[in-house]
Amino acid sequence: TKMVAQNFVVDLNKPLVFQVGHLGEAYEEWVHQPIVSKEGPRFFQNEVLEFLTLTVWWAIPVIWLPVVCWFVYSSIQMGLSCPHIAMMVVLGIFVWTLLEYTLHRFLFHIKTKTYWGNTLHYLLHGCHHKHPMDGLRLVFPPAATAILLFPFFNVVKLLCTPATAPALFGGGLLGYVMYDCTHYYLHHGQPKTEVPRNLKVKNTFLPPLIVDDN
Repeated sequence: TKMVAQNFVVDLNKPLVFQVGHLGEAYEEWVHQPIVSKEGPRFFQNEVLEFLTLTVWWAIPVIWLPVVCWFVYSSIQMGLSCPHIAMMVVLGIFVWTLLEYTLHRFLFHIKTKTYWGNTLHYLLHGCHHKHPMDGLRLVFPPAATAILLFPFFNVVKLLCTPATAPALFGGGLLGYVMYDCTHYYLHHGQPKTEVPRNLKVKNTFLPPLIVDDN
């Protein structure tokens, strides 16, 4: 449960977030040695911060689908036609898909070696590599999502008309809900058909380095 790097020991029995930064250049190797366990590590000593990092998968549709409906309904109230709304929602899903790919390609897989670089990367995505079967950290925490929604919606309002902005943003949020639920299913579900089975294999490929039998 420990790894020594640059005279520093990462202890998995203690909160991890403020430990991993000390790994320096060894962080890249450490974070890609997955521990296969449904029980994840503790992130923070503080109980409130720790609670905010834990999310059951069903909280995502329960919390955000009503918000999606509210945004779409806002466009309806402004007189936007149903075909136009449908087009904006589909466009929003496409924009989210492009954004998700970009984040994964250029941010989540970035190589870091500084203390804060390692720490932020671990919080954003590194924990997913280290504990890929952690059932309470496979979806994005609602508190963090809520914070990010404000700047994203302001950007959408700058680029769209008042009537189309809510529908487009609602579509993007719907895309996020679909992605997070699919992501969770690919890790913990048992797909029966070929396409989702192949996606599961690609999404949960785990080098047999460290296995936790708990």
